This record gives sequence, structure tokens and C-alpha cells, in this order.
Amino acid sequence: MSHILLLLATHTYRAQDFLDAAAALGVAVTVGADGSQALADLVPESTLELDFGNLEGSLASIARLATQHPIDAVVPAEDEGTVLAARAAETLGLPHNPVEAVVGARYKHLTRKRLARMGVPGPGFRLLSVDDDPEVAAAQATYPCVLKPVLLSASRGVIRANERKGFVVAFRRIARILEEPEVVERHDPAARLILAEEYVAGDELAVEAVLTNGELQVLALFDKPDPLEGPLFEETLFVTPSRRPESEQKAIGERVAWAARALGLRHGPLHAEVRVNEQGIYPIEIAPRSIGGLCSRTLRFGAGISLEELILRHATGMGISGLEREPRAAGVMMIPIPSGGILRAVGGVTEAETVPGVRGIEISIPIGQNVVPLPEGHRYLGFIFASADTPQQVEKTLRRAHRRLEFSIEPAAAPDQPSSLM
Repeated sequence: MSHILLLLATHTYRAQDFLDAAAALGVAVTVGADGSQALADLVPESTLELDFGNLEGSLASIARLATQHPIDAVVPAEDEGTVLAARAAETLGLPHNPVEAVVGARYKHLTRKRLARMGVPGPGFRLLSVDDDPEVAAAQATYPCVLKPVLLSASRGVIRANERKGFVVAFRRIARILEEPEVVERHDPAARLILAEEYVAGDELAVEAVLTNGELQVLALFDKPDPLEGPLFEETLFVTPSRRPESEQKAIGERVAWAARALGLRHGPLHAEVRVNEQGIYPIEIAPRSIGGLCSRTLRFGAGISLEELILRHATGMGISGLEREPRAAGVMMIPIPSGGILRAVGGVTEAETVPGVRGIEISIPIGQNVVPLPEGHRYLGFIFASADTPQQVEKTLRRAHRRLEFSIEPAAAPDQPSSLM
């Protein structure tokens, strides 16, 4: 029986889906949990508590585990575990991405530098520190531009600025996010860095793929029908297959493959975000992990195989030849947070579930918990899943179901936030 070390962050949505996939394959799993006892409840006899910020300590723990139970693959579910996964696989002599390539993908400024060095088209950029004077930085910026933390993900702290005043407001707001305890506790110097890059106009798409010996296989291409123009970049709809022309879809896959080669990525799942406009295709993010949240539930391959099962099959060398995405269109809405506060009630779920084409609704924040919108927040209210004969029908179904949901959020006392970003 194969044995997988599955690396999970404390905020993970993915634990159960990966564990279900392992059970379907008959694969043994040890959960490498990032300092969280909460995840131990999932597989209490097979949980290894790690500190993703302490690579050497975590590698020592993994090495001890491997002497007792040989490991066949190390799989990270989120960005936080990608560097540790590469280091561990390298140490254990398992198939893996080069560590340097994963580090380059993990930190946004390194991604920009390496892509630019290899000639991959992308926005101009400048690296800043929270200790810099935002007024000086604003005077040197090209507008419009996008400011983003180097280390965070899921659009957290990503803000567009159209002029100097907006730049300064955005910079200070991001700096406050980077002062939050859960960011500071990572003890990563990059957590104090902010990337300012030129705004790339156009439509945004997501690419789900897998790399085998450096060869990219596109598994799915998602359209994002809602415009992502800022000042915040809250992702909502993902719909597949894409409605773009076949020739353009092929070009997007080729551009992502080029970006992956430029970074040096060679093995395992890959998630990319690209912008497309009249000037070309611009990779915005290249990450050596699969799609985040519960969005993977939109994807089925072959005879109903989940994305997580496909990833585990690939990781253990079982092969994924012929496992193409089901032909039926599918999509997900990451339910946006309308306001911050305490979630007191959720209504309309039953009504939304009756909308033809809805496959399920998952409310991911329990009643009574705090909800925080972007750019400070990094959790979704939940997810709506739908399928239909065409992408257009999927989009209509998701919007119709969302309109039936009602969220009661009680305002909570919080530090004053800027009333405007611009």
C-alpha cells in the first residue's frame, strides 16, 4: 500500500476531499498539519504536527516518520506547504519540483523576476518594504498599479491604485494586514514585503494542470465571468469549459507551460492565473499546487474521479493517462462577503438548492463566527456548485442560486478602515 504525506495548512478547506480520495484509492495517509491540533481529529492515529515556518525542524520530523513508515509521495494542499513538500521529497529521494523553482513560485517578487529574466511577458514591478515611505513610493509608481503582499494568497491584501493618494491608502492598509499576529508568527522576512506592479487590463482565467517530467497537461480552463478590475479583487465565479476560442485556449496553455519552464517547475499539480487582452497573455500567478478553496469539486475526470484522486494517482505513479474532464459544463461561486461582522443567520439555502442545475451549497463559516471581507479577510462565506449543458447555463444557475441566499451579519466593533481606497 502506498503511503502519502499530505501537508495541510490550518485554514484548509481541502482535508476531507483529499482523505476521501485516498480512501477511494486504498492509499495510506499521514496528515502533516501546520501546528494545528484541530486537524488531528480527522485521522487522530496518523497526524504529524509540523511547523511550516520551521523547515529544518519539520524535515527532521518527516525523516523520523519515514524511517518508521516509508513515504511514497509528499503532497501539499496549499501554498504554505509547497516549499516544505519540495524539500522533503528531495531529502527522501522522491519525484519533486526543484526547491529553487518552488521558492520562486511561492514568493511573488521572485516569480516576477524569474519570468521577466526568461522573457515571459508580464507587468513591470517594484519591490517595497512596509518600512518604506509610501509617499515616496507613490511618487515613483506608474498608474494604474496593483499593490499586493509578497507572501499572502487568495487575493488577500491585493488593491488597485489609480493615483498617488490611492497608492498611499492601499500601502498603509496592506501594512496593517502584515502586522496581524498570524502573519507575523510565520517569522518569514518576506511577510514584510509589498509588490507594486503595473495593472494588466483584460479578462482573467484560471488554468488547472499537472506537470510530468516538465510536460504540462491542462486539466481544465476556467473563465471568470465577473470583471476583476479593482480596487479589490474578490474572486466569485469560476466556470469551465472556457468560452474562449479554441486557438486562444491552446495559446493560454502554451503560455502557462512557458511560465512553468521559466520557473523550473517540473512535477505535480499546477494552478495558474492569467490575464488576456489585445496585447497578449500575461501569467499573473503560477503555483505548484491545485486550485484553492472547495473549487476542485467542480471537476470530475474519467468515470467520476475527483481532482484530489487524480493528484494522488499522479503522485504515487499510478498514471493519469486518458483521465479527461467530464464534458458537462460546471462551475462554482465563491460566495462573497457583503460586510464584516458576526454571522448570525443564513437563509434561503433550501430555496437556492432547488434551482435546476445546482449540485450543492456549502456554507463554510459557522454561525456565530466573525466574517471579514477582502482585502483583510481570507475566507469565503461558502460555495455554490452547479452543472449544466453549457457554460452560459452554469453561470445563470450560479447567479440565480446566489440571489436566493440571505446572510444576516451583525456589525462588530473593529478598528476604523478607510472609507475609500482611491
